[in-house]
Amino acid sequence: MTRVTSLFLLLVTGAIGLAQESNTQAYWVHEDVVKPSKVADYESVCKELTDNLKKHDIQEISTIVTNTQDDRYLWVSPITSMADIDKPVFASLREKMGPQTFENIFNRMDECYDIEQDYIIHLDKALSYMPEGITQTPEGENYRKFFYFHITPSNRSVVKKNMEAITNLFASKGSKFYYRVYKSGFGTRGEFYMVAAAAKNSTDYSAKVTANNELLGDEWPKLYNELRSNLLKFEVFTGRMRPDMAYSPSK
Repeated sequence: MTRVTSLFLLLVTGAIGLAQESNTQAYWVHEDVVKPSKVADYESVCKELTDNLKKHDIQEISTIVTNTQDDRYLWVSPITSMADIDKPVFASLREKMGPQTFENIFNRMDECYDIEQDYIIHLDKALSYMPEGITQTPEGENYRKFFYFHITPSNRSVVKKNMEAITNLFASKGSKFYYRVYKSGFGTRGEFYMVAAAAKNSTDYSAKVTANNELLGDEWPKLYNELRSNLLKFEVFTGRMRPDMAYSPSK
């Protein structure tokens, strides 16, 4: 499998039939762990790629991009199957740009990191709390908090019950603090739930947390602490969405 195919397997769009429940949506994630000294170079090359996708109106590719404060860049695209992962999704772009110019972009990108990985996560619509409709990119809210609740096979059922109780509490109180829940899948290191929360910025996020805590009252810390007590490990990362690096076809 070529470097280009490996890097952007996540960019395959359309119906590619991964068996999944109606309450879930699978996403292919490609993660680049960028060297701190190469962040500016990496972003420059990625924007060059995005510009060429737009210039040539490539229809086979669609992705959203987020980066975390520890310089990880995640390229995320929905899939419904792994059947199309060998399709030459960049064939038309390579043809329109020319092989040499095309390869030059990815060669320069390779110089910006030593670690990259691909894996699948599943959006759990039932555990997520977005009563006005689930979207990964709420308008005007590019700030992100990513909470990783690491679990084990022996306690996955109790943790899921904890997550369900929290979602039910938010719904019963009419909370305005919205979030999406993703479950680890093929290729991840260990098992986890990842909760993604959006806001305009850090100040807006803090205000949302304060209002939510006041609304939910004493029941909220009780449920949250119970969840935490059942975890193998807990991590939280701050990030932001990168619409300047994302791409969707015009049609």
